[in-house]
Amino acid sequence: MPKTLPTIDMSTPVCCAPVASGPISEDDALQVALRLKALADPMRVRIMSMLFSSTAGEENSGHLSAMLGLSESTVSHHLAQLRRAGFVVSDRRGMNVFHRPAPDALGALCAVLDPNCCR
Repeated sequence: MPKTLPTIDMSTPVCCAPVASGPISEDDALQVALRLKALADPMRVRIMSMLFSSTAGEENSGHLSAMLGLSESTVSHHLAQLRRAGFVVSDRRGMNVFHRPAPDALGALCAVLDPNCCR
């Protein structure tokens, strides 16, 4: 059974200096690594891609499940990991849960990895 990700304080996106700027602290390295671990699954990368390319700006779990050919519980598991890492925001509306990407969190991660990446 794979280990679950530790809970991350997501009150702010990645909060440390760029990796290329010099040695970072152990805590900052852990924060970056946990976020990368959340994305280190091809299905989660596909989910993020689908959320970003959604014409509605969001998708519900059932639609994601149908597009991916996976059970809703499997998709929910992946979404929970992405939500814990701060990459997805979810809102319940009645019986449905809608998910949308958190572009600021991904942008912050990109900037930490390479400050010249997104300029």
